[in-house]
Amino acid sequence: MSRKRKEFKIIENVTITGFAAEGKSIARLDDMVVFVPFVVPGDVVDLKILKKKHNYAEAVAVNFHKLSDVRAVPFCSHFGVCGGCKWQNLPYSEQLRYKQKQVSDNLARIAKVELPEISPIIGSEKTSCYRNKLEYSFSNMRWLTGEEMEALDRPDVTEQERKQPGLGFHIPGAFDKVLHIEKCWLQDDVSDRIRNSVYEYAVGHGLKFINLRSLEGLLRDMMVRVVTTGQITALIQAKVETPADMDEFTGLMQYVSDEFPEITSLLYVINNKGNDTFGDLDVHVFRGDDCIYEVMENLRFKIGPKSFFQTNSTQAYRLYSVVREYAGLSPDDVVYDLYTGTGTIAQFVAGNARKVVGIEYVPEAIEDAWANARLNGIGNVEFFAGDMKDVLSDEFVQEHGVPDVIITDPPRVGMHKDVVDVILRTSPGRIVYVSCNPATQARDLALLDVGYKVTAVQPVDMFPHTQHVENVVRLEKKLKND
Repeated sequence: MSRKRKEFKIIENVTITGFAAEGKSIARLDDMVVFVPFVVPGDVVDLKILKKKHNYAEAVAVNFHKLSDVRAVPFCSHFGVCGGCKWQNLPYSEQLRYKQKQVSDNLARIAKVELPEISPIIGSEKTSCYRNKLEYSFSNMRWLTGEEMEALDRPDVTEQERKQPGLGFHIPGAFDKVLHIEKCWLQDDVSDRIRNSVYEYAVGHGLKFINLRSLEGLLRDMMVRVVTTGQITALIQAKVETPADMDEFTGLMQYVSDEFPEITSLLYVINNKGNDTFGDLDVHVFRGDDCIYEVMENLRFKIGPKSFFQTNSTQAYRLYSVVREYAGLSPDDVVYDLYTGTGTIAQFVAGNARKVVGIEYVPEAIEDAWANARLNGIGNVEFFAGDMKDVLSDEFVQEHGVPDVIITDPPRVGMHKDVVDVILRTSPGRIVYVSCNPATQARDLALLDVGYKVTAVQPVDMFPHTQHVENVVRLEKKLKND
């Protein structure tokens, strides 16, 4: 017998007081913090508690008594269900204010180091259609909103009508629940047209969407990339087990090819694994090239289907410009670019240095980095693939040169302590630390404090309408009297 879920009462007239992690807001009930999505500070709401622990709870707003004076009208019809743009109900100026506060609070509370005045956050020029990459999931039974379930809850509606396929985004925290997307404001309109056409063709021709639990079905995943040069990548993943499956899938790919001649790189992956990652699988070209190219200043960057590239191209240029300024390079400098990805930052600063050494975990990204260097005629860069904590060693530094400047742009988890230790022993004159997670960045700044002081901080907003913020910190070697 399953355990009966505890029902909590509704708590009335609760004022939302601030923002918390993951884009949620907070309210306080006595000594308890309550986390609530899709509300903003100043809202007065009735809360339904969903989960309760000894010092915090999670809840949803079930009724609004008063809307905050600082509020915006969400522009997306999927707001409140899709978890992608949780801050649409907040004016962009307020989003920037809270992101600035997020950076300053994390650095002060976690790093506990001496800080300069933090520069005002650099906002994004575009607040919609700013992403160059989106990934969509297929599902044989899409997530239904409350309104849709109510509309389908009639005697004349068949079970088949209730079980509709979907192509869109995963519901937050649910791997097997996909919200069907009609219009997404994160990317150029061509992405909507491609996605909706694929969906209509697949439904009209009876192609099976994947069952995300049993993994039965044909269509799994789709990725669309649109860069500022106008080039487009579309990649579809399928589970193909029989010749008939391949015939059906080929029919879909041919339809996309015919319907969208503007796609410059039409690709597919046969993925019969238990997950949608394809880093270890072959990518096949159905039509066009195997990559697309992005441009920054006089540089071109090859972006393959497995490449990491900042998803807001325009704002990435502003971010990299800050990095280059903070690096303060001279022609004789040796630079290490840690977590280099496809070598974008490395090549962006190479013209100001004698030599740049890039290290990255993903071998395919390093292949792209070398290709980009050849493409741009840059000869003073070297790239190495491997786990950072294994590659970056005292022996590596001895072989490739002691860096005058280290640029590091780690993933959200920050840097491994072994990496921090090598940086401290290497003792470069300056460190430029780029982070997508100010909390782990602050942790690492505390570790670096034994040898370095923070001399500049610049937040950059790469992702409008989300809680995410990038932050660039410059550290300089401490003098004896510091």
